[in-house]
Amino acid sequence: MFRKAVLIAALLAAALARPALADNPKIVLAPPGVPPIFISIIAFVAQDQGFFKKYGVDVELRQFDNGTAAARAVVAGDIDASMSATALLISQIANAGVPLVGIYGFPKPDFELGTTNLQKATCDDVKGQQIGVDTPGGARSIALKAILGGGCHLSLDDVQQVALGSNTSSALLAGQISYGILHLDDVSEIENRGKKVAIIKTVRESNPASHNLIVVATKDDIAKKRDGFVRMMAGLIAAARFMADPKNADRVATIAAVTGRDHAIALSAVKDYVKYGLWAVDNDGMDQKQIEDFIAFQVKTGNIMDSKTPPSYAQMIDPTIWRDANLLVGK
Repeated sequence: MFRKAVLIAALLAAALARPALADNPKIVLAPPGVPPIFISIIAFVAQDQGFFKKYGVDVELRQFDNGTAAARAVVAGDIDASMSATALLISQIANAGVPLVGIYGFPKPDFELGTTNLQKATCDDVKGQQIGVDTPGGARSIALKAILGGGCHLSLDDVQQVALGSNTSSALLAGQISYGILHLDDVSEIENRGKKVAIIKTVRESNPASHNLIVVATKDDIAKKRDGFVRMMAGLIAAARFMADPKNADRVATIAAVTGRDHAIALSAVKDYVKYGLWAVDNDGMDQKQIEDFIAFQVKTGNIMDSKTPPSYAQMIDPTIWRDANLLVGK
């Protein structure tokens, strides 16, 4: 009888310690792109492998055409968080006073200005051309501006931006355009489909301090749903570590089918991206010096209005969500 009572007490304690899924906090997170861009598969891995559920949070992944639209939805209160361009976060805080903060970063952008026209693959050849981006003002558009200004001595006025969402590689394959801002997996897909790509400039060549994306939320939402954000972040941390383990590459490539890549291309991309360091594994991906240098670059390139004050690191970044989530994963 005594043993039975102890067992019942233990089961009751476990039930109280781990709330039912219906009682778990809910966070709506927007991965960019329809289909989602490859960097966002970390969220799909966390969902597919049960990491969000493991850490007691109900995460809904709601796709947007791009990170710019997703960030607007965060500000409007339609969703809780988005994966959006770091440059966009900087400009929104400085130019519009938007109360967004970053809680997890993707520090290494892989944007490249590429072309399938191998005979016209220099900066001089780009002038006057149509160039595929996600949307004017979006992550690829911002990368294009940085590459043109920092590497090619041109401006956006010297080219024609074509809004393609996450379908730039498809447009190059179809011959609709010959130039575009590409990710590494875009290049892999185009070349695996039989076309060659010449890389004109990369964003990191134009500015080594470039920072890629940040998971952003409003200060008010973080205050109201902090526990949910910490638990969501724990799921992302677990996913990043799962993805970094070579024995999981095939499983990650299978999950990456959500991007529209076939398995062979996805598997190659997973291995390349892990080696490249696309996903931060052992830190929050928001190094203070890199962020501050990138803020200074945004001022230099005119993304912050002359009359506005650029944000400080403390204003822009909340490192405590990742810190507490990392402790949770450690347990």
